Amino acid sequence: MIGQRIGPYRITRPLGRGGMGAVFAALQEDIGAQVAVKVLHPQFTAQPQIVQRFHDEAKAIAAVYHPGLVKIFDFGQLPNGTVYLLMEFLDGETLAQRLRALHGRLPRSEAVRIARQLASALVAAHQRGIVHCDLKPGNVMLVDDPEAPDGERTKLLDFGLAKMLWRRGPFSPLGQDAEEDGMLLGTPMYMAPEQCRGRDDVGKPADVYALGIMLYQMLAG
Repeated sequence: MIGQRIGPYRITRPLGRGGMGAVFAALQEDIGAQVAVKVLHPQFTAQPQIVQRFHDEAKAIAAVYHPGLVKIFDFGQLPNGTVYLLMEFLDGETLAQRLRALHGRLPRSEAVRIARQLASALVAAHQRGIVHCDLKPGNVMLVDDPEAPDGERTKLLDFGLAKMLWRRGPFSPLGQDAEEDGMLLGTPMYMAPEQCRGRDDVGKPADVYALGIMLYQMLAG
C-alpha cells in the first residue's frame, strides 16, 4: 500500500495491523494534511458481510459527533478492490501502551479522568443507538488537547463490531457465517456475560461493563 493514492492522499507508512485490516498514515501533499487510512485485508474484500460491517463502522462513527470519537471523512473501494476508511490522524499512544509503560496501573486522578471522558463518548454513541461492543485499552487513544482536562483527550476507536440497536436480529455483527467460521466477536476479558453467550439482547450495559473492567484495571493493575 505504501505510495498508493486514495484521491489526493498518498499512503506514507503503516500505523498498525489487526486480524481484519491494517491502518496507514497518508498525506495530502499540496497542503500537508495527514489522515489515517484503514483498509480491509484483501482476503475479506470478496465477503459481502464483512465489507458491509466495514461500511457500518463508517456509518456508526459518522452518525455521532463527539470530541472523544475519531472522525470519519470517507468510505470507498479502489479499482483493485481495496475497501477503505479515511479517518482523522491521531498522534498519541493507546491506553494499552500507557498501561504497559506504567507497569499496569495509573494514578487515581488519571484513571478517573480517562474513564469520565470515555463514559461521555459512550453516552453520545448510546444516544444514537450505537453500542461499541469492543471497548478495551487497545481501542482508546490518548492525544494532546489543550482544551481537555490535564491537556489530554481520550479518543475511542474501532467501531468494527458496533451494534446498531435499531436493527433486528441476533448479535452477530459479521453475520451467521462469522460464528460458523469461529471468528471472535469481541475481546473476552472485557466482554459482558450476555455478549459472551451471544444473546440477542446485548445493548448499552455491555459497554458499561467493559468500561468498569477498564477502570478496575487502571486502578488495580
